[in-house]
Amino acid sequence: MNAPIALTLASALTVALSGCDNLAKGTRLKPLDESKFFDNSESARLPPPHSIGRGKLDADSLLYSGRNPDGSVATQMPWTINKSVLARGRQQYDAICANCHGADGYGNGIIVQRGFPKPPSMHGTMLTNAPVGHFFDVITNGHGAMFPYASIIRVEDRWAISAYIRALQRSQHASEKDLPVDELAKLNQESPQ
Repeated sequence: MNAPIALTLASALTVALSGCDNLAKGTRLKPLDESKFFDNSESARLPPPHSIGRGKLDADSLLYSGRNPDGSVATQMPWTINKSVLARGRQQYDAICANCHGADGYGNGIIVQRGFPKPPSMHGTMLTNAPVGHFFDVITNGHGAMFPYASIIRVEDRWAISAYIRALQRSQHASEKDLPVDELAKLNQESPQ
């Protein structure tokens, strides 16, 4: 290699390495350090007025915590339950919860059949008497061997699952007196032969 090319490469390498040194040391500022970047000489800006930090929106205690404003576990849903809410709840339950709790809620999901600890039945006295906010809280924060699903399941879907669990419980403990008169009449009719 001739001398001019070697000198040029050496110069380029020196410039490149000195630039990397600046990157390593950087001009990073710590909070509250003085800076000439902003007019007020501060290194950081305050958040805009009335802004809400990520994960800090909890104005509706019922919706976001499953609790009433007084801190007690909610006994009601934050909105009216309809077919679309129950359909979404069933879809989410089947996709996420049924692996452990089973499609019927008795706690015999596929991973339980493979040796994982069995969760309590959704149809036991303790859970049929539990307020609906209990299910939301358990889905959000976990309980026992169940880990929290707050980072995986949206708030609205946690409520939809809770509503579906109530419907699932009701379906297993319904009686004839729970049916509307016209539906009961249809069931009591003899089927055509």
